Amino acid sequence: MKPAMETAAEENPEQSQERKGCFECCIKCLGGVPYASLVATILCFSGVALFCGCGHVALAGTVAILEQHFSTNASDHALLSEVIQLMQYVIYGIASFFFLYGIILLAEGFYTTSAVKELHGEFKTTACGRCISGMFIFLTYVLGVAWLGVFGFSAVPVFMFYNIWSTCEVIKAPQTNGTAGVEQICVDVRQYGIIPWNAFPGKICGSALENICNTNEFYMSYHLFIVACAGAGATVIALIHFLMILSSNWAYLKDASKMQAYQEIKAKEEQELQEIQSRSKEQLNSYT
Repeated sequence: MKPAMETAAEENPEQSQERKGCFECCIKCLGGVPYASLVATILCFSGVALFCGCGHVALAGTVAILEQHFSTNASDHALLSEVIQLMQYVIYGIASFFFLYGIILLAEGFYTTSAVKELHGEFKTTACGRCISGMFIFLTYVLGVAWLGVFGFSAVPVFMFYNIWSTCEVIKAPQTNGTAGVEQICVDVRQYGIIPWNAFPGKICGSALENICNTNEFYMSYHLFIVACAGAGATVIALIHFLMILSSNWAYLKDASKMQAYQEIKAKEEQELQEIQSRSKEQLNSYT
């Protein structure tokens, strides 16, 4: 007696072929996914999201710290407030642009993968497609260089907050000699150029500085700047990854176009050869 599964397969061969066709279709679809572009897109989105989100909140916390402790006069930090507000608007633009640009690069990865895998089918690579791929390479290179600058710039507030934090750790250290020694340990943010030299008080010392380090604004801003810097670094890595992918895809498209031209010439020569052979046979038949 045959097993039930074999009997069912024999009774429904069309259903079995349909399952096999669906499986082959799924494998074909998965084979056409540009996994390298997908990973780079996810990394780019994550890096930009961390940089923009954390950077926006950290800038707001920095303004609050300056207004409450280092520059009590609003006119002294008015320019800095305007610059930070402008940077927050720029962050909105960066987030929107890279969301769109990442989707475009992912779509270009799908296009290139299809162009290479369906070389022998009806799909044809065009000069316009190769030109667009070359344009993306140039634009991604420019954005990568720009984000290197953003990464370096985002490390500046991390350095400033680290100096303040390390000074607070010195104040908390047991080897600090008495209250007089603690009050001589100061941080002057005017030396960083973010507020003018006539800003009051500009410099915080001793226990007042330690209290600043214990506030939620300082703690959150410091760690958010670190995460924003890490996000900028991840974005740089993603753009380098995209640049390698685009260069490789462009080379594949160039080879594919040459292969298409070779196949067209070969097919034309074979057709001409067949026509010559058929004419020769007709002539021989006419003589006989």
